[in-house]
Amino acid sequence: MKNIYLTLQNNLFLIAGPCVIESEKLVMEVAEKVKKIADELKLPYIFKASFDKANRTSLESFRGHSMEEGLKILQKVKDTFQIPITTDIHESYQAALVADVVDVLQIPAFLCRQTDLLVAAAKTGKIVNIKKAQFLSGVEMNHPAEKVKHAGNNQIILTERGNMFGYNNLVVDFTNIIEMKKFGFPVVMDVTHSTQKPGALGGKSGGNRAYAPYIAKAAAAVGVDGFFFEVHPDPDKALSDGPNMIKLSEFREVILKVVEVAELIKK
Repeated sequence: MKNIYLTLQNNLFLIAGPCVIESEKLVMEVAEKVKKIADELKLPYIFKASFDKANRTSLESFRGHSMEEGLKILQKVKDTFQIPITTDIHESYQAALVADVVDVLQIPAFLCRQTDLLVAAAKTGKIVNIKKAQFLSGVEMNHPAEKVKHAGNNQIILTERGNMFGYNNLVVDFTNIIEMKKFGFPVVMDVTHSTQKPGALGGKSGGNRAYAPYIAKAAAAVGVDGFFFEVHPDPDKALSDGPNMIKLSEFREVILKVVEVAELIKK
């Protein structure tokens, strides 16, 4: 898994997995099946799952397992399938500990301006994926990226995930992708989170996964470099982000059509 960042710079790539580590069995199932799809389509694949969802709407919502237990499971995925791993961190002290296992440190959208978190992630030497806050434009994402660069790390990914204008809805402005690509880093479309309706189900977020294929194809049409999907065998029973996750059995068909659009644009 050497030169992962170079691979991402030169190939359409995929980040995918369940929202949160519900169990080792679920994580292994998703990783195995998505890897087969990625291999078939010749897409570099990074597995994603959170060990802790520290930004859930309600105090009573499922957050995941401990960091120690979560990292053990992620390490097993990495060793078993020989694929890069990413997960999100929420506090600066977590960066070095998580970097012992993962290849890409993900900065949550709401925290993308947290200087200490960005610097701690940068200093691990790992790739840093900065998700664009729902309240920022693509142009403004130069500042979080500069914080990582200033700390000595040029391995940066920027991720679009929609903007919030209130009323539990997100809107995707695809010019944000165009603007972020000007910075020279790979840009990812977080497809499923962009279908979210934050807090719309009372104590948890809603969403509409039916929009995901359209958002993905539109992103492909403007030249995005990678795609982020949250995938689950049974989204309606998922413990986090169920309404916007893609059903595992339907994922191949979704990503196949997205890749077709991306290849057409490339030609």
